[in-house]
Amino acid sequence: MEERSEARSYDSPRRLAQANRTRAEIADAARRLFVSQGWAATTVRDVAREAGVSVPTVYAAYQNKTGLVWALADAADLSADPPRMLAELDREPAPARQLAAMAAYDRRLFERAGDLILLVREAGRTEPDLDGVYRQARREADGIRRQVFSSWPGGVLRQGLDIPGAVDSYAALCNIDVYTTLTVERAWTPDRVEQWWGEALSRELLTRPDSP
Repeated sequence: MEERSEARSYDSPRRLAQANRTRAEIADAARRLFVSQGWAATTVRDVAREAGVSVPTVYAAYQNKTGLVWALADAADLSADPPRMLAELDREPAPARQLAAMAAYDRRLFERAGDLILLVREAGRTEPDLDGVYRQARREADGIRRQVFSSWPGGVLRQGLDIPGAVDSYAALCNIDVYTTLTVERAWTPDRVEQWWGEALSRELLTRPDSP
């Protein structure tokens, strides 16, 4: 009995590692299909076939399609950690440099997980929980920008522009749709998008766009 118990204990890490690999393979398969076929057109059976597992295995690992998207969004960290983001921006006190750092963060996010952001938004049209994920991420991003702009001394924002207007202008320029249009339709490199964002934000928001 003791030997069998030790064998089970020895095998359990191996089984756990295999289970984690299976979950990762299912998630990778789901991401590929969601991006290529779209949320609505992809079924759990499609995901199982793509991952090379049974349908019950997919349900056991993620419950349903919504669970899969939740897991993908969590793994990609679609919403910034506000305290960490603000701490990083504190090291760039000049407003123009803060705007450039914020644009660089958005570029990295969209480059890494733009397909998932679009997926969450699409799925949110029929899944209220996922709609909440997308909206919450947008609210958190707006909150970071509001805090940054509120920390600037008077006279930094260009004349006639208040903080809510600055937040709106930032959101209109730096978003996944603009990034996709420029990189996919216009063949811009991510570096070029980031540079243009930084320059455009300075022109649109700051009294002295060229301030260091």
